[in-house]
Amino acid sequence: MTPMPTSRPYHHGDLRAALLASAERTLREKGAGALSLRELARDAGVSHAAPGRHFKDKQALLDALALDGYARMNQSLTAAAAPADQSFQERVTALARAYLGFAVENPELLELMFARKHDPDSSARFAEAVDQSFGSLTRLIADAQEQGEIVPGDPERIGNVAAASLHGLAALIAGCALDAEETLAGLDDHVHLLLHGLKPRSP
Repeated sequence: MTPMPTSRPYHHGDLRAALLASAERTLREKGAGALSLRELARDAGVSHAAPGRHFKDKQALLDALALDGYARMNQSLTAAAAPADQSFQERVTALARAYLGFAVENPELLELMFARKHDPDSSARFAEAVDQSFGSLTRLIADAQEQGEIVPGDPERIGNVAAASLHGLAALIAGCALDAEETLAGLDDHVHLLLHGLKPRSP
């Protein structure tokens, strides 16, 4: 008689991707504190040592989750900023909607992405990911300056003001101070105020 296997064989083609998907589910449902490489291995049906081939420790797993989040978010931001036949305000609104859409769908992941604690080995990759995310907005601002649509100045400094405003909305939504649906519905007005300010103008 052939002996029964003592453990369930692993059939996924990509263990790393499967572990990240499982880790993100745990992050959403229980928070980062509940993440454990051993638990992920058990969920995947592999030995407790198997995840170590991809993540040396829990921090490496968290960093990989955050970097994956940046990759997905940056893909959405790049696509949103792409149409060149729209006005500057329309393009900024599309970019803002993409960012807030990601934030609303992934609040725990976004918080992890902006966490300060990362493995030093990942620092360069995080710097590149952050530069790419801010780069979408910076390029929009630089293009608008060339067209005379907005005031001159350092595009990165102007972009920081806009990014802080959008991230503030995301933080308020995550903290339940703002309703996500209402905020997204009023995003056109928010971007208009951001771009045109509060000072009254002569008719």
